[in-house]
Amino acid sequence: MKFSPITIFNRGILFCILLVLPAITFVRAQVAINKPALGFTQLCANPDFNTFEINFSFSPAGSLDSSNKFVIEMSDPSGNFVTPIVLNFTEKTAVSTPTSRTLIFSVPTTTGGENYKLRVKTTAPAAVSPVSNSFAAYYKIQDSQFSINNFKATATYCTGGSYLLTIDNPGTGTNDSPLKYPSLTYKWFKEPSLSPIANTPTLTVTSPGRYYVETNYGTCTSDSYSNRVTVGESSGLSATITSSKGNLFCAADGPTTLSTQAANSYQWFKNSTLIVGATSQQYQATDEGQYSVKVDYGGCSSTAVIQIDTVRFNSSLNVDSSTTINEGESKSILVTTDAVSPTFNWYLNNNIIASAVSNTLIVTDKGLYSVIITQSTACASTKKLDFEIKFSSDPNVTLIPNLISPNNDGVNDTWILPQQYGNGTNTQITILNSRGEVALQTTNYQNNWPENEIDFSSINPIYYYVITTQDNKIKKGSITVVK
Repeated sequence: MKFSPITIFNRGILFCILLVLPAITFVRAQVAINKPALGFTQLCANPDFNTFEINFSFSPAGSLDSSNKFVIEMSDPSGNFVTPIVLNFTEKTAVSTPTSRTLIFSVPTTTGGENYKLRVKTTAPAAVSPVSNSFAAYYKIQDSQFSINNFKATATYCTGGSYLLTIDNPGTGTNDSPLKYPSLTYKWFKEPSLSPIANTPTLTVTSPGRYYVETNYGTCTSDSYSNRVTVGESSGLSATITSSKGNLFCAADGPTTLSTQAANSYQWFKNSTLIVGATSQQYQATDEGQYSVKVDYGGCSSTAVIQIDTVRFNSSLNVDSSTTINEGESKSILVTTDAVSPTFNWYLNNNIIASAVSNTLIVTDKGLYSVIITQSTACASTKKLDFEIKFSSDPNVTLIPNLISPNNDGVNDTWILPQQYGNGTNTQITILNSRGEVALQTTNYQNNWPENEIDFSSINPIYYYVITTQDNKIKKGSITVVK
């Protein structure tokens, strides 16, 4: 069979089209995200303000699948994305275009550094933008003035010794000590220099001068700074304190002996309060606290400080000190504790409940209850927790469950709310975990939380709920998860 040149040419074009079509399809399935632009020069957040904008463009238009999700990732403080932080955000839909987006995000409370970067991802199709310009970012969790040296404006140390300046915790009055917030760092200054000389919670002073400390918020403006203390030098010796049982001791095993060097006279203090009659070289400390001694060497005095803590355990209940139930209703009371091999004794109106020996008690009667938790190993000690159960005088009162056991046994597997707060009532239900993160937020609650398994080993997780009705009535409480 003979083919004309035109026929051969047309078949060649068809063959080329068949080769090119898949390539065209492949290209259309890609998306390119441009470098994101920042809506700020530096990011200075605080509890009252934590919203910032990032905008970016992408191409081509229509390249994103309907199932696509945007993701904002923040680097570590040095700009590294080895373990990026995924940020919560909302989309500013009013300014969205087929090829651009503006996202409003917030940063974690632990944010602090000078060289953060951001990048944007898409999920369908998967793509990653170039990283943004670097920027300083700080969450100013504490941004008010605080005290050092218990607001004492002067201090003295002996020649060859030192004086310890300490941030007060908690301090006096309304003082909001930054030591309450473990993520913070500090910058100490010796006037008139503006260059920091240390970055620790305390400063050992070995030269006379005027000192103060600021919370380190980098290039962000900080209102978190201390009073000034003028430290002088005098001739003499430097006092120290030793504890016979170390800085951590078990009070049940007896006191620890605090000792300082031999001198002319002594005066001991606890938490900056003078201990009447404590004027010897040694002092028997029976409980925890910050102990100090002012030592007079004759012509020169020196003060030493030591923090003594006792071994202890923590315990709490999943109910308030006063809880109301309907007559004929039961309430599950749970003790959460970190005691070593604890034992439990429950009481009703000061009478022991012989059968109650676990960390859970189902109560049906009103009265004054208590539980005594005993730790007999490690450091023997006990702790008593009290609560009261009352009967409601209103039979129509609705009670909200404070305990669930999602173990698929058909009993208390989910958090079941009274009907007046459920689907169709336009009631907003918010559930937060112990870190304050939102685990659920809905205005159409289906009595189905938790939908997924909550994994835990020994410590029973506690969640917190906020119920806001359509007429803005609010109920708050906790939910304990048990196995």
